[in-house]
This record gives sequence, structure tokens and C-alpha cells, in this order.
Amino acid sequence: EAGIELERLKTGTPARILGSSIDFSCLEEQKGDLDPTLFAFYDTRGIDNVFHVEQSEACAQDSEHELFHVEQEGVTAGDYLSGFFQGTRKALYESGRESITITINEVTPFSVGVLIALYERAVGLYASLVNINAYHQPGVEAGKKAAERVIELELELFECLMRRDGHPMKVDDLAMEMQAVDDIETIYKICEHLCANGRLAKLPGEGPFEVQYTFPESSSDELPIS
Repeated sequence: EAGIELERLKTGTPARILGSSIDFSCLEEQKGDLDPTLFAFYDTRGIDNVFHVEQSEACAQDSEHELFHVEQEGVTAGDYLSGFFQGTRKALYESGRESITITINEVTPFSVGVLIALYERAVGLYASLVNINAYHQPGVEAGKKAAERVIELELELFECLMRRDGHPMKVDDLAMEMQAVDDIETIYKICEHLCANGRLAKLPGEGPFEVQYTFPESSSDELPIS
């Protein structure tokens, strides 16, 4: 009734299993699109008249649960999610793509429901208006690679503050000390992410770039990983 044609949805990377354990003779082949149109929230190619709604970031502090560290000390699963989010924004920006970042103060059933409704409408309705496949995402890998840089910056930020014995520093000072002036916005987002998880503390200023960041008192002499 709405004039939207329903097709098979591509919902991202499928589970990976051992090929030799599958009896392909009893399976039906599902062919991909013959001539897919480039479009995705993470797409860095194709037409320009598309918009991107990034993963929303939550700034509420969760101090009741233990942080789980991934691969190396000082890096949590949440850091990788934050890194992927920021890496995607950067990959889109460098390709001349516009994007929208939605920041919420607290994750609640209501806020999650609102975001799901927003994404459903943004994907389905907008794609139908411009006659494109909304579920083709060739730019995901670019976001993953950019996320690695975010994690590197986070560890460099820790090292910078430790060299200064936890002395409070503004974002621009951190960027200069880390020799990463071009990544000053990313450094700011990292600081806010770490403050939201209680791993950094901040001293208020007149504006976002006047705020000073330091270690919480309990972790001034060690890497704030928990």
C-alpha cells in the first residue's frame, strides 16, 4: 500500500563455519544482486544524494559492571565499539560524505525504541525514494580500519597523561603532546567516552575545548582499565 517493494534483506556479515562440515547438495543457492546500486550508512562511494545516520553514542556512566578487556591491557570491548563508530565517521568525512551523530545521555528502553524506529524509517523509506538498495554496505571495512587508529589514539592519550603524572590537560594540549593535531575531534570524543565510563575525570570549562581531562583519583598512578 505504501508503494515499497519488499525484497530479501542483507543483514550484514553471516556466521562463519567450516565449509567441509556443510552438505551443499541439500542447500539452495541464494544469488546476490546482479547489478547492485551503491548505498549504505557506511558507503564511501556512489552517488552524493544520500545521508548517513551513525551508531548513537551513549554518555551515561556504567559503574556497576566490570569492564572486560580485549586483546591488550587498557582496551575494552566498549572502546572497540566507540572506535568503530568514530572510525566510520572519519572514513565518511574523508570521502566527502555527510553523516549524523546522535548522542543520548542514557540508554533506556524508550531511547532504544526511538532509535530503532528512526533507523527503520531512515533505511526503508529514504531508500525507496531514491530507488536504491539500502542493504548494500561496501564501506564497512573502511570503518574497521579507521577504528584501529582510534584505539591507538586512546592508548597514546593514556601514555600522555601518565607522562604528565595525571596533570589535567585540555584537548588541544593533548593533541599537541600526542602529535595528533589533525585528530583533535577524535581525541575529544575519546576523552568523553572514557569519562562516561569513569576511566577519566574532567574539570569543567567554559566550552567543550576548555574542559580539562585527568585520571580519576583512584587510578592516578596506573592505567585506568577498570
